[in-house]
Amino acid sequence: MKKIGFDAEKYIEEQSKYIRERINSGNSERLYLEFGGKLVQDKHAMRVLPGFDENAKIKLLQRLKDHAEIIMCIYAGDITTSKTRQDFGITYDLEVLRLLDIFRRYDLEINSVVVTRYQDEPAVNMFINKLERRGIKTYKHTFTKGYPTDVDTIVSEEGYGANPYIEVSKPLVVVTGPGGGSGKLATCLSQLYHDNKRGVKVRYAKFETFPIWNLPLKHPVNVAYEAATADLKDVNMIDSFHLEAYGEQAVNYNRDLEVFPVVKRIIEKITGTESEYKSPTDMGVNRAGFSIIDDEVVKEASYQEIIRRYLIALVDYKKGKISEASLERSKLLMDECNLVVEDRVVVEPAREYAEEKRVSDGDHYENVVVMAMELPDGQIVTGRSSRRMVAAAANILNAIKVLSGLNDDIDLISRQVLADIQNLKVDILQNDRTSLNCEEILNALTISAATNPSAKAALDKIKELRGCRAHCTAILSERDEQTLRGLGIDVTCDPEYITTNLYFG
Repeated sequence: MKKIGFDAEKYIEEQSKYIRERINSGNSERLYLEFGGKLVQDKHAMRVLPGFDENAKIKLLQRLKDHAEIIMCIYAGDITTSKTRQDFGITYDLEVLRLLDIFRRYDLEINSVVVTRYQDEPAVNMFINKLERRGIKTYKHTFTKGYPTDVDTIVSEEGYGANPYIEVSKPLVVVTGPGGGSGKLATCLSQLYHDNKRGVKVRYAKFETFPIWNLPLKHPVNVAYEAATADLKDVNMIDSFHLEAYGEQAVNYNRDLEVFPVVKRIIEKITGTESEYKSPTDMGVNRAGFSIIDDEVVKEASYQEIIRRYLIALVDYKKGKISEASLERSKLLMDECNLVVEDRVVVEPAREYAEEKRVSDGDHYENVVVMAMELPDGQIVTGRSSRRMVAAAANILNAIKVLSGLNDDIDLISRQVLADIQNLKVDILQNDRTSLNCEEILNALTISAATNPSAKAALDKIKELRGCRAHCTAILSERDEQTLRGLGIDVTCDPEYITTNLYFG
């Protein structure tokens, strides 16, 4: 049984109550709430805070839906560079579409999409056209003239005034985006400028889950956040403004600390009054730290996340996705916590079995790949690559056999069916890779379950793999990664390709 370290119900109750208080205080007509991190399916929070509901934030917004509307921001540069969200393997522009669909399912009002730092590029214009032709109102915000030092220009018709005003009507306006750097803060401040000119009294606040401000600076949860944002060069720091104002230590990250004096001056210039905020921490509304119920469980989960992020960084560096500096940053965080990759319990069993097969079977299994998985009861199950299927597929079959109490020698899928699918793949579809991938094996298993009771029993256990950790001794194909992600399996890999071919689909 997975240990719980976080009270999800308490979090939603306390967080929604605190946001309501922020909306109602200050004698303002509207609150612009910048939502950082993942608004839905926050798998990072779920991993480091065992017990956290990955959809907690959207559920609390659902409680406030009668008073809230959503503005979605996306940076134009992220469209042109096809920036990808790691958790789902999709580009930021597709992530915007996915999020809009999710907001609709939760019956949340979508105001519009803002393309920030707009560039007149074909890919950007195509994205805008796609949204507008599907009935989604879209705005273009250009780079703010004078930002970040010339406050007089920023707060003028040449600065925020050059942006079109986004027509809003609810007391809570949630401003979010698919990832960091989406332009959420600039959109909030631009709206503050326009509303103030219209005589509407409005306020700004920030909702960012990590780092958790009321945990120690070097608490593993906060270090895990640094590991997750190593490519952004985020560094956690003591909020010096908060310490000076209140004599209390609070944790924030470098970008918020660096920009705070500018944001404070901009808000004061817009409103003509002294800012209510004395520190970046004051701007925040996050209450996650108050819902941790077992600190030791949370610490161990965070250590595992730091290792996980380092293994991902090794693979991303091999693929050319990140810089050497980002990889070194991940390694530094590992060393800071005295961690090694073998502290991830599935790493050594996978590597040892792969080495055992190489030694015992000689050249025949020179390129053997192994995946190991930790089942919910702590048992480790392995699977190796073969001419029939990839290691990940074999591992899944072996895992659900164990979960359903079936003998290892029982065939869940007939050898003839596997051979027929391979013939289709190679002889008809002209595919170079003969081994069946995870999706193909799962499709075959589903069909076999109609007539094979053992296959049906095993297939019924597939949902129990959600949340299981796994490790593969070679880089997975993108299709296998997507399938494992869909099953909810938390998989990492060694930074080795299974082939010397440069194209690896």
